[in-house]
Amino acid sequence: MGGAGETVAAETVADPDDPRLEPYTKMRERDLVGRSRRFIAEGEVTLRLLLGPRARFRAESILLAPERWPGLAPDVAACPDRPPVYLAAKAVMSTVTGFPIHRGVLAVGLRGSEPDPADLVPPAPAPALVLGLAGLTNHDNVGAAFRNAAAFGADAVLLDAASCDPLYRKSIRVSAGAALIQPFARLTPGQDWLALARALDLEALALSPGATESLDAIPAPTRVLLILGTEGPGLDASTLGRARPVRIPMAPGFDSLNVATAAGLALQAIARGQGRLVTAG
Repeated sequence: MGGAGETVAAETVADPDDPRLEPYTKMRERDLVGRSRRFIAEGEVTLRLLLGPRARFRAESILLAPERWPGLAPDVAACPDRPPVYLAAKAVMSTVTGFPIHRGVLAVGLRGSEPDPADLVPPAPAPALVLGLAGLTNHDNVGAAFRNAAAFGADAVLLDAASCDPLYRKSIRVSAGAALIQPFARLTPGQDWLALARALDLEALALSPGATESLDAIPAPTRVLLILGTEGPGLDASTLGRARPVRIPMAPGFDSLNVATAAGLALQAIARGQGRLVTAG
């Protein structure tokens, strides 16, 4: 067990070919799942979240520029499952990763087992707020959606098989580390959103600019699955036809929002209606 007051040792690595740095090589590749189910986290904020008590994953190792170590040593010392720390000059780090490293903070995380969606959703009749991402293949949008989900207290994010990996390093970075603490699960290929909503006793709201009902004009459901599709095509007709379509009110003559922005607005409206948000005073 670690302790915040303990002295923590770090190992200096000068050789880019040192086998201890092998997990960091080719980190630009998107598919780290095949390599022992690892992922790369970068940046100080992200590393602190990965080491903190809310993290859903474990750090396998940490790679730092020497000047970053003093400020992060207390966080490593406080981590119950303390990972090894390697110090390397930024030139060495850049050689290992294949591109210039400016922040000087990297870590390898271990994904662990994939949870079942049912394990993440509070059982009825408790309130539930679940964000569903259908066909989102842009890492920036997925990362921003996770940041919104964490900000507005969503219980879980569910992704279909076509959506990209929230633990790809760009998604983690755009999420401000929220992908490391926000519970999420992935649907199996072909799994039906509406069947899942029924099984979990959730009302399925499908966000669509063409919906006749405005989200701000309906009571927030106590248990809700808010489903968003990719920009452009949006959700498929079958999902829209069986869910309750709702729209975000906008100025006349324009009905387009970035999908992550739409997720944030919709989550905030539902979370407020469910009494999840902290208000001033």
